[in-house]
Amino acid sequence: MAPEPFQYAVLRLVPSVEREEFLNVGVIVFCRTRRFLAARVALDPRRISTLAGDVDLDSVRAHLDARVRVAAGEADAGPIAALSQSERFHWLVAPSSTIIQTSAVHSGLCEDPQLTLTNLFNRLVSL
Repeated sequence: MAPEPFQYAVLRLVPSVEREEFLNVGVIVFCRTRRFLAARVALDPRRISTLAGDVDLDSVRAHLDARVRVAAGEADAGPIAALSQSERFHWLVAPSSTIIQTSAVHSGLCEDPQLTLTNLFNRLVSL
């Protein structure tokens, strides 16, 4: 297969917006030509506790899981999940000043968006 353009953003946990410190906790990948939109997330409680021990991990996990479900377009994930993939991607990567934020959107070329998601996740989120 020929490489196709894709976009991605990193999901970040920002426990204290004022301090501007963050941990990468997920990746969102969108490849319009392959009709692919997916997010992958992971929380490392040990790493989070070193940055901010008072974070409600259950709440953060619920919000991250909701983003994964919206990306997947799951029927019970609310009205945003019913939008087109493009609209969902732009909603997911919209700037926010909450505890969960996204990086700038980056682009590239890929042959397999699922493999690209895995590789980006392993490189940017996993240790």
